[in-house]
Amino acid sequence: MNSDDERIALFLDYENLAIGARDGLGVAPFDLGPVADALAERGRVVARRAYADWSYFDEDRRLLARAQVELIEIPQRMGASRKNAADIKMAIDAVVLAFERNFITTFAIGTGDSDFTPLVHKLRELDKRVIGIGVQSSTSALLPPACDEFLFYDRLPGVEPTQAPRRPARRTRPVAASPEPVTTPAPAPEPEPEPAAEEPAAHVEYRDIGSLVAQTLTGLQRHADGPVFASRIKRAILRKDPTFDEADHGYRGFGELLRNLESQHVVELRKGSAQGDPEVTLPHDESADSDAFRLLVDVVGSLQTPASGPQLSGLKDQIRKRQPGFSEKRYGFNTFLSFAKAARARELVTMDWDDDSGDYYLRVPD
Repeated sequence: MNSDDERIALFLDYENLAIGARDGLGVAPFDLGPVADALAERGRVVARRAYADWSYFDEDRRLLARAQVELIEIPQRMGASRKNAADIKMAIDAVVLAFERNFITTFAIGTGDSDFTPLVHKLRELDKRVIGIGVQSSTSALLPPACDEFLFYDRLPGVEPTQAPRRPARRTRPVAASPEPVTTPAPAPEPEPEPAAEEPAAHVEYRDIGSLVAQTLTGLQRHADGPVFASRIKRAILRKDPTFDEADHGYRGFGELLRNLESQHVVELRKGSAQGDPEVTLPHDESADSDAFRLLVDVVGSLQTPASGPQLSGLKDQIRKRQPGFSEKRYGFNTFLSFAKAARARELVTMDWDDDSGDYYLRVPD
């Protein structure tokens, strides 16, 4: 066994996943196969547990048993909800396993419920990597940022929705079969109030994936002692956005994405120490940077007067009138201010601070 393989413990808040897939995607029963495949790509799954009242999920129970999932029974009381009982049991079991099985490196938590956010924080405090798994329409916006990586079930290969994904107004629980009628029924306990629907997790769209990669690479180079490899960039991007997936941008893998960016002169690739993990740098050919700085100089020169030059605020909008979609991040600069300061360092423009306006004024030197 490769000691570098992740050892994964899978915990499923099954009711949340099954109802989310049913209501949001029209998928029933819940298909665990795409989740198992995604985790297999990341390491060895050494424990599989699912929590629910299985009397409501008879067909699902048989499918999960075939997938070697341990089914943890949380029975319901008639007329009342025991949702919190399942949540608490699952959270306790996960923390106990984290202490008892030091060889487990990663916990995969299948839920969209923000109630599990404290569990995620605790597992990460214990130096465990956490992968979240949830249906997008029923996943709280609070949960994905807490994880090291978050997989939306909707976007996993093999998931085939039978209806367009939607955001349900509120999640509904399975309806239990009516009990046999009795002559004098006891009054049912008052049910717990249904929680308000949470804001679902948003899928972050990057209009320019090159900007994201270049900005991430620049930050890593600034703090790295040696070369920056593709795998490190991918991990850093996932820390920024745990839902990131290069497939959403039309690439079959992160390496293909980087090769495409290399053809656009956004990055340069060199052979790394490990096969399939190249060293990534910003281009040494500064032609692309020169074009960007030349554009800045042209815009500043066209706007300046004998008395004054344009203010920094609003200058980016003026540049975008010349070149729609311009972004300084594509050239490795975190902010437009840092891009302008780089032009000043190259003596292409001057920048003077004005206390009255609280802004910089730029000019092209004579």
